[in-house]
Amino acid sequence: MRPASLRFEPSVVAVSLATCLLALGENLWKRFLPKYLEALGAPVSAIGLFGTCQDFLDGLYQYPGGWIADRWGRRRSLVLFVALAGVGYALYWWAPSWPWVFAGLVFAMAWSSMASPTLFAVIGDALPRERRALGFTVQSIMRRIPIAVAPTLGGLAIAAHGVVGGVRLGLALTALLALATLLAVRRVDVPHERDETGGGILAVWRSVPAPLRWLLASDVLVRTCEGLVDVFLVLYALDVVGVGAPAFGALVAVQAVTSLLSYVPVARVADRIGRKPFVIATFVAFAAFPIAVALARDLGGLVVAFVIGGLREVGEPARKAMIVDLVRPAVRARSIGLYYLIRSVAVAPAAVIGGALWSVAPALPFWAAGVIGLAGVVVFAMTVEERYAS
Repeated sequence: MRPASLRFEPSVVAVSLATCLLALGENLWKRFLPKYLEALGAPVSAIGLFGTCQDFLDGLYQYPGGWIADRWGRRRSLVLFVALAGVGYALYWWAPSWPWVFAGLVFAMAWSSMASPTLFAVIGDALPRERRALGFTVQSIMRRIPIAVAPTLGGLAIAAHGVVGGVRLGLALTALLALATLLAVRRVDVPHERDETGGGILAVWRSVPAPLRWLLASDVLVRTCEGLVDVFLVLYALDVVGVGAPAFGALVAVQAVTSLLSYVPVARVADRIGRKPFVIATFVAFAAFPIAVALARDLGGLVVAFVIGGLREVGEPARKAMIVDLVRPAVRARSIGLYYLIRSVAVAPAAVIGGALWSVAPALPFWAAGVIGLAGVVVFAMTVEERYAS
């Protein structure tokens, strides 16, 4: 029997639409949060700490999010996560000083982190193995289309209303989009295999196969590469290279368009011939991106760097499909949550370390990130066999 077309999977369509709506809102202001913190009086050390808190909460929330999804069901869980994120957006908007942005982060991360295992699990529940990479591609495209336009609009809003006014305008629009997202996720209706045997987090870890553990180890190195510099990208572009906020928004759009152009053809080939080469290509791009940023001396150099940054997504649907394929269906959301918990907690110190390196020289964290990223490429290439990546 031929697998059903993705367009006839209502739950996949619903989560893809939800992803698109909140991505449109969040990317109006998300890349400018470090400048928002700076405008509210935060020192560089606090901005680095904010990045570390993002990574720490990203990890801390993953397993509970997966547990809720496995126990409560996919739809009820997503409604809860969107509602919690809405509280975070409100706190960001209201914040009279920079510590309140940290309080908002506690709630806002419910969508980007708690919901992540659920979004993965819906793809795994609704689609057969041979269609999952394409399913993740559809979801990724729906997330990236807003990134192609929203940061530029956010940059223009900041140019017109200042950092604080522009970010708050974006947050107000995001709150409205969160209401629309609630309507979308209520249409998720997919059965999932329930685990009747019980068992806690250690039992879930024991069910994780060795190839997935090696993928996790390489992913930790690659994401440490990203975490060292991610929160400082906007500061490097605006304060060191000297481009404006609208130009930075355009750079993010260049990155998103590069990703979009690569998604569909790669996903179709990956489902047919194997996923390992594309995951390697993704990890190489992660390592090359910070080096390219450090080498940039003007807007043209940053355009080249952000094209490389867009290529970081070329194998992401394949990597996500590998994760879903390798975990047991009965503990799918929890296993995915545990994977990301370990990854994010391991990566959490990276932004603080990046801040310390920045204090020595702004380019230093970018060079260090490149070296660590290359180590991640080597670990994955040498440990995960092709038969586990197909």
